[in-house]
Amino acid sequence: MRISVPVLLTVAALGLSGCVVATPVATPVNPVPSTPATPVPATPTVLDAASRALARSVVDTEMQRRLPGVNVAPYTDCVINNATTAELIDIAQMSRAGVAGAGDSVAAIVTRPGTTQCIAAAARTA
Repeated sequence: MRISVPVLLTVAALGLSGCVVATPVATPVNPVPSTPATPVPATPTVLDAASRALARSVVDTEMQRRLPGVNVAPYTDCVINNATTAELIDIAQMSRAGVAGAGDSVAAIVTRPGTTQCIAAAARTA
């Protein structure tokens, strides 16, 4: 029996949606107020070219891991285009720090309707 590529990719996208796990966030019991003398590192709000390239590399690696032997460049583009700047920064920072979990972030982006539709359209043209 032969299965078409769009059906296979749709099944893969739905399978990836099961990879997302909600992680509870712990709140500090007695937060220490920051004083003006203590500099607080600014959270980056702009995605520079190096971070974008690193995030693309991580997404590409995750997609290749889930779809071996397939040209995943169009699917990586779908994920990158449907991710927020904050998500791309987060993926790049996790990768730089050697923290696991980027796969969960990619899976969360893949489950979005816009990403799934983009992947399905890319699969039809492949």
